[in-house]
Amino acid sequence: MAGGLAFRLSEGIKNTGKPPIPQAYAWADAYRATPERPLLDMSQGVPGVPPPPLLLDALAKAAAAPTSCGYLPNAGEPALRRAMAEEMKVRYGADADVTPDDMAITAGCNMAFVAVAMALADAGDEVILPVPWYFNHEMTLTMLGIKPVLLHTLAKEGFLPSPERCAELVSPKTKAIVLCTPNNPTGAIYPHSLLASFAKLARERNIALVVDETYRDFITSGVPHHLFSPPSASSNSSLHADWSWRSTFIHLFSFSKSYCIPGHRLGLVCASPELIPAINTALDNLQICAPRPPQVALAPLIPSLRPFVRETAEAVAHRHTLFREKLPERWKIGSQGGYYAFVRHPFKGVHANEVCRRLAMEMGVVTLPAGFFGPKGEEDATVMDEDRWVRFSVANVDDRKVELVCERLAESEKVFDWELD
Repeated sequence: MAGGLAFRLSEGIKNTGKPPIPQAYAWADAYRATPERPLLDMSQGVPGVPPPPLLLDALAKAAAAPTSCGYLPNAGEPALRRAMAEEMKVRYGADADVTPDDMAITAGCNMAFVAVAMALADAGDEVILPVPWYFNHEMTLTMLGIKPVLLHTLAKEGFLPSPERCAELVSPKTKAIVLCTPNNPTGAIYPHSLLASFAKLARERNIALVVDETYRDFITSGVPHHLFSPPSASSNSSLHADWSWRSTFIHLFSFSKSYCIPGHRLGLVCASPELIPAINTALDNLQICAPRPPQVALAPLIPSLRPFVRETAEAVAHRHTLFREKLPERWKIGSQGGYYAFVRHPFKGVHANEVCRRLAMEMGVVTLPAGFFGPKGEEDATVMDEDRWVRFSVANVDDRKVELVCERLAESEKVFDWELD
């Protein structure tokens, strides 16, 4: 085969980092699994159970219907938009001011983020992004020539972003602040007051607040926040009395986790009807429309699927509890929620990249190091505390596998020839 291209690649693509998940699986490929010691994968955030039969049957029926083969409007299936507007009132409270006109359905939440970024910012503009970051957020901004401005979060603060430090980063080029709660990768769940503080900051500086709430349905202790509600009807005491979410707030959601259908690629943007046409312009060039069969299947089922969504969230919460109970004492949880636990490994002076490599290759435990969720450091740099964190996903394993992972972590303390805390 002839080598080399006769044309050059886009600078945006060349500047964009590679997806890190394949690196973790390359490490795992070196592990010799046996029936007695299988590979244990706590790396990727994927559902651990299939959709319920009710949804599977509806997906099959919708896929077989000739009417599902045609295009949809950019904004998506009207029936699904109506259903999700009602679902938002269930999830965020009856006073949540959300309508179908605020909705656009996308081919996954990553597509939602790409379309929003394209609608908000131009090459050379800035978007504030907490670190550790969800890598597809950073990759998208870099690919589009938008500068990610890093808002570092700290273990001693539970990896919660600081509105005060964020305010110092806002410049004339800033177009948005991007948050993710429950967070990927740290699992941190942002308190209502923190989100209200960021909303207030964004409104005062006339920039957008984009919040990726892919894991919102895995918050089992009440509503995720009150930003969709007027201050008079909620506890948004830190917001201005004239707060109206549509001026500032952009909500992103994924159907992948809540309904266990990542392969069907459905996401959602909830934003002002004044912004939706700009998002639709981007979507028309990216996707035309999101896949029609899953939209048709889901639209009438959203209310009846609530028990399944709740049971799945409770099962994940149980595995979080089990993971906390079984984790070896030297491994310290910094934050936990949604699908993830962010854990500090006990090996002094060793980068999490090297720990995760050996865990996969030698112990058969696949995880992701904090280095996959931030800027690449120098190869010979001194290992700092922030370099020692590891993301564990509790969603795609059962209880027994959680126990086995923790047993192997304890075993690694004896097998690896590194000094322990």
